[in-house]
Amino acid sequence: MGKVYIVGAGPGDPELITVKALKCIQKADVILYDRLVNRDLLKEAKSGADLIYCGKSPKFHTMKQETINYLLVKYGLQGKTVTRLKGGDPFVFGRGAEEIEALVKKGIEYEVVPGVTAGIAAPAYADIPLTHRELGSSFAIVTGHCKKGKPTEIKWESLSKAVDTLAIYMGIGNLPYICDQLLMHGKSKDTPVAIIQQGTTDQQQTVTGTIGSIVSIVEKASIQNPAMIVVGEVVRYREKINQLKLMNSKPIDLELKEAY
Repeated sequence: MGKVYIVGAGPGDPELITVKALKCIQKADVILYDRLVNRDLLKEAKSGADLIYCGKSPKFHTMKQETINYLLVKYGLQGKTVTRLKGGDPFVFGRGAEEIEALVKKGIEYEVVPGVTAGIAAPAYADIPLTHRELGSSFAIVTGHCKKGKPTEIKWESLSKAVDTLAIYMGIGNLPYICDQLLMHGKSKDTPVAIIQQGTTDQQQTVTGTIGSIVSIVEKASIQNPAMIVVGEVVRYREKINQLKLMNSKPIDLELKEAY
């Protein structure tokens, strides 16, 4: 009997992968990897390892989840070391729970290797802290897309009133709906919002606005998935940091320089 590792590859920057996750890549006989996994990580695979792409993009799945489960079981039963490589963390909107359930039913040994999730990493790379002593003491990780499309099953009223910061995954296609729900359930139209596209990669792009303006800003900037939506006062911290950077880029006054 083999062993299957359900591994989080991190949010995009290959250097954000954990040491343990990297070892799982290096020793695997078979690697089943997702769309958002940085391809540079696959260069760490050993010679002869089978690399199987099973990524999913909006409205198009290369491989159904049932097929992925079948392959994990198949190779596990063949006695192989299998690494299921997922973007971010396997248990944060990654269907990792469904995969280990399939393995347990067949008596196959498995191990979950957590990864850095985009909901934390992308805002960090954009100078946005999810919590701040003065701006926000709580945050929630929320899906912006459900099986039926729009996230109608989300308790938007509770989130709007009880949580300071929202990190919303997979929500660009439903951004107008999300903003409407937040406004309907008590959020001010002036609440800051940031959208971070391709977070932690060389192609990262960040736009900011408010609940009332962000939809038009995203359209003008042609922001697309994958992108993280951050809602809350903590978004204002990015502007503060940018202002400080601008100040520090100016020539230092001679007297001030001598004081230091």
